[in-house]
Amino acid sequence: MPLEIVRNDITKMSVDAIVNAANDRLQQGGGVCGAIFAAAGAEGLQAECSRFGYCAVGNAVLTSGYALPAKYIIHTVGPIWQGGTNNEKDLLASCYTNSLNLALEHGFGSVAFPLISSGIFGYPKDKALQVAISAIGDFLFRHEMTVYLVVFDKAAYTLSDKLFRSIRAYIDDNYAEGPAFLRRKLCNATSFTVCEAPSTFRNLDDVVRHVDESFSEMLLRLIDESGRTDSDVYRRANLDRRLFSKIRSNLQYRPSKNTALALAVALELNLDQTADLLRRAGYALSPSSRFDLIVEYFIREGNYNIFEINEALFAFDESMLGA
Repeated sequence: MPLEIVRNDITKMSVDAIVNAANDRLQQGGGVCGAIFAAAGAEGLQAECSRFGYCAVGNAVLTSGYALPAKYIIHTVGPIWQGGTNNEKDLLASCYTNSLNLALEHGFGSVAFPLISSGIFGYPKDKALQVAISAIGDFLFRHEMTVYLVVFDKAAYTLSDKLFRSIRAYIDDNYAEGPAFLRRKLCNATSFTVCEAPSTFRNLDDVVRHVDESFSEMLLRLIDESGRTDSDVYRRANLDRRLFSKIRSNLQYRPSKNTALALAVALELNLDQTADLLRRAGYALSPSSRFDLIVEYFIREGNYNIFEINEALFAFDESMLGA
């Protein structure tokens, strides 16, 4: 899975590089920075950092990982929150982008980030999370790498209140009532007038023509019809290229439900099309599954950003889309 949000101690991540939320003097500090120095071996790490002397906000430098499971440490300096009026968002995005570009330059295959600036630098956690997901997602749409966003505990991870309440309300309204795309919607509570069926349903000829397709056959047809490349699809689905190759080479391949849904999201399918693609793999959307309802919510909202969907799934303690 190219981007995965995990609860862990970043100093225990076995990756090519972990990212340190550093100060501009690259000195051992508190919080994540202090923990990384302590776990790596402060004396040796500080000696190497001191040779750089200084790192500007938004920039990144590389050192050895010393005693850490990670081979290297990327040190990046996040902005101090000043109310959002001093270019903090762009500077924070640069921390992720420059760190990832440095990893790419050195041929790293895996990188683990903390939620930069969300500790003693005071950046609001929900806003810091949005910047992290956006910057990492933009990079992964163009490059192949496994990236972990590491949070130490649930308190360190905050979805925006507005989005959380909206998803919660959708779950409460729809849980165990039947698949949303099959329910009849009343236009209001008093008239009992049934709303028109959505225009996104496929026509009967289309259904009959492709009735015998396997999952892989339908998927490959939809990719061709969309005009997207394979790499565009598997990156947007948060899938590893090797897994996608298995799906393409085996027309009878049966993916996991998470993988099938991820591909539906990558292709921006409506709920009717999503249900059909899932059926080819032996699955269905369930009104008694919170996971399914959260994905359904985003499809209904027309938000097909896989990383934002996974951000919400993680906040609700659900598994994430992708491999």
